Amino acid sequence: MPSLSADSNSLQDFCVADLNASISINGYPCKPASKVNGSDFFFDIYIGFTLTSNLNFNVTPTNVVSFPAINTLGISIYRLDYGPGGLNPPHSHPRASECGVVLKGRLLVGFVTTQNVYYFKVLKPGGIFVIPRGA
Repeated sequence: MPSLSADSNSLQDFCVADLNASISINGYPCKPASKVNGSDFFFDIYIGFTLTSNLNFNVTPTNVVSFPAINTLGISIYRLDYGPGGLNPPHSHPRASECGVVLKGRLLVGFVTTQNVYYFKVLKPGGIFVIPRGA
């Protein structure tokens, strides 16, 4: 008989990380709901950047420390800036799906499945591409 497993569904609407908590067993505990406000769900991704990598790209990542609202949500959020011919090395996010939108230029994006099938698309401004968790 086949066995199925996955991360369990969350038992709460959100868990904004309490970065000041003194106890942390597996990540950050939730900030009390009475102390959560709209600013906790906002991150300004339009900060300055430079193309410093030898692959001609720069990543502006978010994580629970810079964006406490993503705590426990299983989501990957980032800003990538590419120069001509820039490349983001192959990688995976084993516990989160990845979704990106192109704001300017054109970008080849894709992923390889466990059956070794390559799905890809050249995106233009406004194009969105989703990469399933673990791909």
